[in-house]
Amino acid sequence: MALSEDLRQRVVDGVVSGGLSRNEAARRFEISIASAVRWVKLYLTTGEISPQPAGGDRRSGRIEAHRAYLLGLIRRTPDITLLEIQQSLIANCGEHFSVSVLWRFFDRHGITFKKKRRTPRSSSVRTC
Repeated sequence: MALSEDLRQRVVDGVVSGGLSRNEAARRFEISIASAVRWVKLYLTTGEISPQPAGGDRRSGRIEAHRAYLLGLIRRTPDITLLEIQQSLIANCGEHFSVSVLWRFFDRHGITFKKKRRTPRSSSVRTC
């Protein structure tokens, strides 16, 4: 859970303009030393004290950069397998993604790989 911006501001003000060390500010405001160090560093580098977004997907941007290529590949050859897609990405784009990453990409975009029946189902033969 992120602590309030008011507390962050008081810690940063105490260190930057109040003459406190990060350790002293941490003791005074009853927070961890690591938090005081991170907040002051964030303020000095970016000028911000707001907490960074937590959670969520941070890694799919790499595969999303190849979205047009992947969707075009599926459009051209709809019966292609995930392993073939993986090999195609390595050969044509120089990128290596695991099969599970490819599956999650296609799942996000609503594309499924369903097996097709080889022959139509026979309705004249008893199954039980």
